[in-house]
Amino acid sequence: MKDCHLTRRNLLKGAGVSLAGMAGGRPLLELAPQTAMPPQTPSNHPFTGKPQPGDTTRAERMKWWHEARFGMFIHFGVYSSIMRHEWVMENEAIPIDQYQAHARSFKPVKGSARGWAKLAKNAGMKYMVLTTKHHEGFCNFDTKLTTYNAVRQGPGYDIVADYVEAARAEGMHVGFYYSLMDWHHPDGAHCATDEAARKRFVEYTHGLIRELMTNYGKISVLWYDVPWPLDADGWESERMNKMVFELQPDIIVNNRNKLDGDFSTPEQRIVAEEGGRAWESCMTLNDSWGYQRADDNWKSAKTVIRNLISCSRDGGNYLLNIGPKPDGSIPQESIDVLTEVGHWMQTGGDTVYGSDICQPRRANYASFTRKANTLYMHVHFWPVEEVAIGGLMNKVLSARLMKTGQSLAFTQDGFCTKFSGLPKDAPDFPVTTIVIQCDGEARQDNIYVRTNKPRRTV
Repeated sequence: MKDCHLTRRNLLKGAGVSLAGMAGGRPLLELAPQTAMPPQTPSNHPFTGKPQPGDTTRAERMKWWHEARFGMFIHFGVYSSIMRHEWVMENEAIPIDQYQAHARSFKPVKGSARGWAKLAKNAGMKYMVLTTKHHEGFCNFDTKLTTYNAVRQGPGYDIVADYVEAARAEGMHVGFYYSLMDWHHPDGAHCATDEAARKRFVEYTHGLIRELMTNYGKISVLWYDVPWPLDADGWESERMNKMVFELQPDIIVNNRNKLDGDFSTPEQRIVAEEGGRAWESCMTLNDSWGYQRADDNWKSAKTVIRNLISCSRDGGNYLLNIGPKPDGSIPQESIDVLTEVGHWMQTGGDTVYGSDICQPRRANYASFTRKANTLYMHVHFWPVEEVAIGGLMNKVLSARLMKTGQSLAFTQDGFCTKFSGLPKDAPDFPVTTIVIQCDGEARQDNIYVRTNKPRRTV
């Protein structure tokens, strides 16, 4: 994933940059002359609409994904054993030899993935995406192309195979994350300026992806990340995706190898794509993707649920991350939050799975999702006795509390739709849902209220 903090690359940006401290007119530190490198470009490739592999089968391939709405991201690798964020290798400029020593001492417990999959299922998630190789270059899978992999290093077993087995046992769709950027491979940076290095690195990259698409049965999602330092032509991304679809005809791919792919990937923010294009917001539970021992900025279950509702309202998915500890166990804070989310999803899940794009969105204490003519009002700040929707343009046929089934009285005056008779205490936690049956697809027009609602004379 992208790093949100100041990086060494940011500090050294520009040709001929040197870092110098002066003592008696002499520099304390000088950097060797650097070959100008392309800047790191955004991972979330802007949509072009150009023809690409997979165009003809997209609707059928993505049907399950649109229904699912909610998935688990797992960032796990050598960086987990260092416990200081998944960008620790670059941000602290750790030398390769020193970092490789961590790969030898990285010894997660085989079978840990069963805990990941059980938590995902209990949280109401429908698919999982694991980092098969992050920017550090370490392969979590058995590969013939490098010894820098989980079988030949500290773990001593195929982490990806362990994950695939666990995910399938819980009925999860299986997804693979793969970082194109590689800080370990000798051609990982030179490929931008040396054609021979580019050819070697592209063949290495395509070869690893071929192994992933061949050795683990049916894979539902391929989630590329950070294409630095090449563009789509440099990565030979069309050939890459063509190979992927030949090996996995039903797979869906994202847009981070500089092609449009099947869906866009806003990161750490919820931004719907225009024109009905598929999108998925990926987000951390705290502020780190990989395990960061000191990061205690955890999202609450209420925040997670509201984010999921916001994604579903606008036709998107929510891919929420966990960062397992070095031994593969899940931080207790992640377990607590996702367990609470799962309790809510036992009832509330029906309001997001397979939901339709929902136009109503204006409320001070609620958010909305929709299925056909049924509007779901998710009240996250519980009022006393009544709630109201301004500008609902539909006739309401019925209303009830989803958790208890209690029918609610309601009135409509052309501007305000008011529901009354609510219990003093919220019947569900941390969000209570009101099921509103309308006479058509729910529409809200607050400007109509602002313009036409009677006003007093001056």
